[in-house]
Amino acid sequence: MSSIAFIGLGNMGGPMAANLLKAGHKVTVFDLSADAVKRLTDAGASSAAAVADAAKDVDVVVTMLPAGRHVENVYLGDKGLLSSVKPTTLLLDSSTIDAAAARKVAAAVEAKNIDMMDAPVSGGVAAAAAGTLAFMCGGSKQAFARAKPILASMGKNIFHAGGSGAGQVAKVCNNMLLSVLMVGTCEALRLGVDNGLDAAKLSEIMLASSGRNWTLEVYNPCPGVMATAPASNDFNPGFMVDLMCKDLGLAMDTAVLTQSSTPMGALARSLYVAHQSNGHGQKDFSSIIELLGKSINEPA
Repeated sequence: MSSIAFIGLGNMGGPMAANLLKAGHKVTVFDLSADAVKRLTDAGASSAAAVADAAKDVDVVVTMLPAGRHVENVYLGDKGLLSSVKPTTLLLDSSTIDAAAARKVAAAVEAKNIDMMDAPVSGGVAAAAAGTLAFMCGGSKQAFARAKPILASMGKNIFHAGGSGAGQVAKVCNNMLLSVLMVGTCEALRLGVDNGLDAAKLSEIMLASSGRNWTLEVYNPCPGVMATAPASNDFNPGFMVDLMCKDLGLAMDTAVLTQSSTPMGALARSLYVAHQSNGHGQKDFSSIIELLGKSINEPA
């Protein structure tokens, strides 16, 4: 078992750190939220007063932070991780940030001959709690080989996408596609219900036909159709609209850098930003169905 510092105990980071504890690792945590830290120390973790303190003399550091600027500060700041980690420490950043920031941090880390991977995740809060996340990793083969057994305590599917930053590119590509699938699924269900079809029956038909996709299989956006989906729990996330807007913004920034054509992604982002602007940022991203018209449960 390894000694691990976990920095960032939000909706995703907290359950991920808890799964490392369950796997038998020795975990030291740091977060600005005292409540978040207490939940982990109650479960058996140790706590540190500062980022640098948490990272001293550990085998692995895992970070889960809101944005690129936070990642750069935590790793490269005057009192950041590079000021305290030993050369043999493996650094894993599971934040979702722009690939350029990931590569900047990785270059500074690798200049000190320290292994690092960007390892953003997919699966949302439910998968974080269940330990079934997908990890999309960017970095060297050596770093990936070291990271895989640690990530296996938190996830089910672990992919090496390529060099530094590749994990972040894979993440934004995946979530851009997810947003397009969700909007398309909501449109189709809305159209069917508006024309007198039962949402559950239409979902069953499409699941057995060429329209089958992940949002229909495990994340149906119609309230009452799938008991385990956020739609049947007042659209409590799940994966928030705010986070989908963030990821779609990253996807569009990435597309601009390479002059890639992403018309469907751009349209999906516009729809999600409109939904967010209407005060729905804290709802699950499947609530985009509400932007398309009246409640799905109302008669057409």
